[in-house]
Amino acid sequence: MIDTKLKGKIVLISGANHGIGAAAAEAFSEQGAELFITYYRDKCQYTEEELRKAEESGIGCDALYRAMQQKSADHLVQKIVSYGGDAFAHEMDLRDPLNIPVLFDLCEEKLGPVDVLVNNHTYCSLETFDPAAVTDRSGGIGLISAAGIDSHHAVNTRAYALMMSEYFQRFLKRGARWGRIINTSTDAAHAHTANVSYAASKHAIESYSRSAALEMGKYGITVNIVSPGPVQTGYIESQDLKNIEHETPLRRIGEPGDIADVMVFLASEQARWLTGQLIYVGGGWRMHQ
Repeated sequence: MIDTKLKGKIVLISGANHGIGAAAAEAFSEQGAELFITYYRDKCQYTEEELRKAEESGIGCDALYRAMQQKSADHLVQKIVSYGGDAFAHEMDLRDPLNIPVLFDLCEEKLGPVDVLVNNHTYCSLETFDPAAVTDRSGGIGLISAAGIDSHHAVNTRAYALMMSEYFQRFLKRGARWGRIINTSTDAAHAHTANVSYAASKHAIESYSRSAALEMGKYGITVNIVSPGPVQTGYIESQDLKNIEHETPLRRIGEPGDIADVMVFLASEQARWLTGQLIYVGGGWRMHQ
């Protein structure tokens, strides 16, 4: 039996009220870690009735994805606690830099200092350079704009970097010698049609992550990046599922647990000699592409 040596470790996970983040919280809890979960429910273009119908149908679409995003993390905390785990949650908008030290304060108050930081929160609003690609179908695709660029980088880049910095300063202050940072990117970070600002913001955090790995390694912290392929968190429409499955070497769509298991591995003792790495987790999708 492999011992990940994560029992009693305190894990802070952002964007963990649904999807990959929620699956990661459960996976870490199964290893005996203690969880502090944060998330943020942004304004939604759909009515409560539209979100309810999308959730009831269970059919992949933008509305179902937004319905998942609008959930609180209370259900997840209750689930972990019911299994004998330890978990707390707090909703926090990480676009505001002043909220980041407050978040760490809350975690320390409830559980103690953070051992493992999993940055998984995200902002995605489809943008394109090409006017011909603009559409209002399935959530819509708009022309790239200053506001769109700023929103993507505030959440997907700046907040990730500031979360790492806050973690590191507190790590040094308490004289810790062991730490893990895991950042979530996307296999489309290098280039993506009709999602250009999202891709660019994720590519930027990959650079920050490698710099952090270089600078933090001597203190005992590993920093790695998980880059998921297509994962059904609600957004993949039924007409796209078969094509994705056919084009994926392992012949199925990704599930949140597939990514969560890799995150646990990267935090584990078994990954002690891994840092600064970008790991594609997509059933071979990236290789195939």
